[in-house]
Amino acid sequence: MSIGFYEAVKNRRSIYGIKKESVISDEKLEEVIKHAITYVPTAFNSQSGRVILLLDKEHDKFWDITLEQLRKIVPEEAFKTTEDKINSFKNGYGTVLYFEDQDVVTGLQQKFPLYSDNFPVWSQQGSGMLQYIVWTALEAEGYGASLQHYNEIIEEAIKKELGISNSWKLIGQMPFGKPISEPDKKDFQPIEKRFKVIK
Repeated sequence: MSIGFYEAVKNRRSIYGIKKESVISDEKLEEVIKHAITYVPTAFNSQSGRVILLLDKEHDKFWDITLEQLRKIVPEEAFKTTEDKINSFKNGYGTVLYFEDQDVVTGLQQKFPLYSDNFPVWSQQGSGMLQYIVWTALEAEGYGASLQHYNEIIEEAIKKELGISNSWKLIGQMPFGKPISEPDKKDFQPIEKRFKVIK
């Protein structure tokens, strides 16, 4: 059962203890993610965000590929820790992959050269908002999730495996599942240091 917006914003945290169990139907899960993609704001209404939802064996395969790519660069004596971490993500129910379509970004740079330097920045901002909306929506529905960034290490192998366009740039990976652990305690700086009202 979903919770209210403010409570979801407050409760959204990195949850690393997840299990391969769904808390809503796959149809509802797709609906939640499609809603986020449809309504996330983007500069110049670019709609450059691209999302792939991996479930079942495709979710498992993604983390298997990630582990094999990491095996090539992580020292053998440190690999057990890396393997445990990747397997904790694989233990989840699914993974959301976030991309930004660089053809869209380049097209806007060419169309509006005055703002050329800003479009890659605005693209990242749009992706950040999309990630946050999906993450908070997953929290509202009862999932635990975290955001990972194995981008450059896995991008080529993942694009080949999934047949993804070369123009799609991998931005982040969000494993999620039914939470089986609580997030670590989080300290907050005094709000007075972070917020001012000027009249």
